[in-house]
Amino acid sequence: MTTTPTEHTVAPTPTSRRRPVAADRRRTSPPWWFAAPALLLFAFVVLVPSVRGVYYAFTDWDGLSPDLSFIGLGNFTDITRDPDAVQAIRHTLVIAVSITIIQNGLGLLLALGVNSVIKSRNVLRVFLFAPAVVTPIVTAYLWRNLLGPDGAVNSLLGAVGLDSWRQNWLGDPQLALWSIVAVIVWQFAGYSMVIFLAGLQSVPKELYEAAAIDGSGPVRRFWSVIRPQLAPAITINLMLSIIGGIKLFDQVYALTGGGPGHATDTISTLIYKDAFTLGEFGYSIALAVVLTIIVAVASTGQYLVLARNERAAS
Repeated sequence: MTTTPTEHTVAPTPTSRRRPVAADRRRTSPPWWFAAPALLLFAFVVLVPSVRGVYYAFTDWDGLSPDLSFIGLGNFTDITRDPDAVQAIRHTLVIAVSITIIQNGLGLLLALGVNSVIKSRNVLRVFLFAPAVVTPIVTAYLWRNLLGPDGAVNSLLGAVGLDSWRQNWLGDPQLALWSIVAVIVWQFAGYSMVIFLAGLQSVPKELYEAAAIDGSGPVRRFWSVIRPQLAPAITINLMLSIIGGIKLFDQVYALTGGGPGHATDTISTLIYKDAFTLGEFGYSIALAVVLTIIVAVASTGQYLVLARNERAAS
C-alpha cells in the first residue's frame, strides 16, 4: 500500500527541541556566592591590611604608639634624600637585572645541553635542578660558610696554588653584591633550565629535520627555529626572574645582612631594618609602597614587551 505525502510523520526540527540560551546559561553558570567566603577572607587578610598600610605610609607612625600624625608625602620625600634608600634601590635593580640575564642565559644553555641524546641526560637534569628545591635560607647559610675567609672556597683556591685569588667574598664591598648574585644564580639556574627544557621538548621534530635539510647551522637553527618556539618559556622565565630579583630579601639578609655597611642593602632589607630596628614604620611602609610600584611597573612593562614579541614570533 502506497502512502501519500500527507501521511508522512513530520520530524521535529532541531530548533523545536532546543532550550532557550538564557536558560542553559543559568543552568551551567556557577553560583558566585560559593566564592564569597574566600573573597571575604582575601579581603580581610590582604586588601584591608594593604589599604591601611598605604595610609600609614603618609604618617609618622612608629609601629607601637597609638598616636600618629599625617605628614603627607614627607616619607616619600625623605626617600629621595636618603642616600641609603637611593643606594638600596640601585642595588635592587642591579641584582634583578643581573639575575635575569645570567640565570636565564645559563638556564638556556643547560636546557640545550640536557635536551641532547647523551645517556646521562636524566641524571644531569636531576642534579642541576636539585638546588632549586632547597629552601633559599638554607642555601644562603650554606654559602655563607663556604664563602667565609676560612671557608671551603678560599681553602680550595689555596690548595691548588691560587692564593692570590683568595678573597673576603662577603666582606669586601666590591665583591659582596656579586657574590649574592652568584649564589642566587647557582640555586635557580636549574629552575630556569626546567622551564626552557619543557619549551624545547614541545618543538616538533619536523622543524629540526627541515632546518637540517636546508643546511642551517646550529646558531641559525636556534635563532630561526628554536627561539620562536621558546617565546612562552622565555616570557615566563624573565617575568619570574625580574620579580624575584626585585623582591629579594632572605638570601641577602642571611648572607650579608645588607653589609658590609650598606654595600648590599636592597629595598627589602632596608624595609626590615627601618621597621624593626629603628622603629620607623611609616618610613618603612613608604619604602614598601615604592617597592610595590617598582614591581608593578617592571612586570607590566616586561609583560607587554614579551607578549608582543611572543605574538610576533607565532
